[in-house]
Amino acid sequence: MQQQHRSKTYRLLYIPIVFLFLLSFTDCAKKGRPSGGLRDTIAPVILRSVPENFTTNFKNNEIRITFDEFIKLKDISKELIISPPLKYPPEITPLSVSKVLKITILDTLKENTTYSFNFGNSILDNNEGNLFPNYKYVFSTGSYIDSLSLKGTAVDALLPETDFPVSVVLYEVDQNYSDSLVLLEKPTYITTTKDNTSSFELSNLKKGTYQLIALKEQTRNYTFQPKTDKIAFYKDLITIPTDSLFELKLFKEVPDFKPTRPKLESNNRISFGYQGKTDDYQITLLTPMEDDFQYRVIKQPGRDTLNFWFKPKVTKDSLVFVTKNNLQIDTTTVRFRELYSDSLRLTAINNRWISLRDTLKLNANTPLTAINPEKISVVTKDTLAVDFTAQINLKENAAQIVFDKQEEVLYSITLSDGALTDYLGNTNDSIVFKQQVKPTADFASLNLTLANADEFPLLIELVNEKFEVVKQTYLESNSPVFFEYINPGNYFIRLIMDQNKNKIWDPGNFLDKLAPEKVVYYTSIIELRANWSWSETFTLK
Repeated sequence: MQQQHRSKTYRLLYIPIVFLFLLSFTDCAKKGRPSGGLRDTIAPVILRSVPENFTTNFKNNEIRITFDEFIKLKDISKELIISPPLKYPPEITPLSVSKVLKITILDTLKENTTYSFNFGNSILDNNEGNLFPNYKYVFSTGSYIDSLSLKGTAVDALLPETDFPVSVVLYEVDQNYSDSLVLLEKPTYITTTKDNTSSFELSNLKKGTYQLIALKEQTRNYTFQPKTDKIAFYKDLITIPTDSLFELKLFKEVPDFKPTRPKLESNNRISFGYQGKTDDYQITLLTPMEDDFQYRVIKQPGRDTLNFWFKPKVTKDSLVFVTKNNLQIDTTTVRFRELYSDSLRLTAINNRWISLRDTLKLNANTPLTAINPEKISVVTKDTLAVDFTAQINLKENAAQIVFDKQEEVLYSITLSDGALTDYLGNTNDSIVFKQQVKPTADFASLNLTLANADEFPLLIELVNEKFEVVKQTYLESNSPVFFEYINPGNYFIRLIMDQNKNKIWDPGNFLDKLAPEKVVYYTSIIELRANWSWSETFTLK
């Protein structure tokens, strides 16, 4: 019995030893690589808000929102929309990470007004970056929360795609309202388009009459800057409440005409720049000049500039001019100094690869006055001479050389010394241009038929994916449209209702309450392939 008792005692002593041995293995396992687990995909949760969301009779200047985990803020300056806007931006923390989102209001709040703080996509958890989207904190300084809303879309008036986001704003129309407020003061309510659908919703609005405006701003300050921003407006004032959906068309205004200071560019040229649109900008020289003095005014292609070309070289210290655009008259003085003289330079359009219909056009930097066909030759690769005609296009200040072409033939066009003469007496140096005619099979063509078209004239444009105009035609009545020699690629078909019959698209003007001309795109982008002829019917609704 004694031996049996001793054996049992030994067994009891082994138990803690075995336990300690197993525990040592457990500790070792803890030091190894963790096996991992499910990734946290749950957005942060709000535990409490002080004051509570949708508080009325709000008197605080600080709001504290506590989450169940650490959060961080991303792009808060871009994402946060405060409506109505505050004069002084609030302080928003955390700057790094915290469980508490704190808003410190630095502005004096309006009485009986509902405010909303929409954080967009700026709140996310610190570990996994899970988004807490479109969180909105709302309070009222009055006894109730305004709950009316307004919905619609804000799209580009000229382009089929609209840059996101667009600011959509309401100005309350009261005794202090005027249209110029959009240039000077922030609006009553603000929101932004939600996504690339260009839809918007203004919420927590109070009953009243408003002007509805959309802005695509370069700098987001919620005031219209005509030089940089696009604007859209609803033509009539809006009364809220309303169940209507509103469509806004964004456009870039043409600025009012404004001349810039004339600049002496060379010994024979003064540039008169300007901003804005003009069809009747006139320049008159007031300074008396010698009998042999001559001048010529030409618009510089692609720029808002008129060049005042003159000869011979001026020996006076300055010249006095008067400029006139409609009723705007200005007097200006240009002082002279020694500069270089302009020399003739030519730039070829449609050089090298061309179609059967292309014409060699040579743009000049100085005014062209004469062309000598005897000093021009057109030959094939086999040096066979080709008949041609040569002329000067005064409106475009370009030389044009026209000749019959054959597919896949390389042509050399040589302008010998003195083939072209400009206003200053300069002539060209000898120069050779090469033109290779691509086969017709390398191009596409498009047959377009309009259905339900009852407003004319219309400007029909084929534009590429960069929205550059590739082909265009002008219709004063309904007839088939045929575009040929189109390089393969993806294109949009654009139709412009040319209300003022000037053969260009005209944007609107907010202060004049002038809407942009209507633009309609074909339902989808079309792919034009080489050696294909497409036929499409454009049905207008």
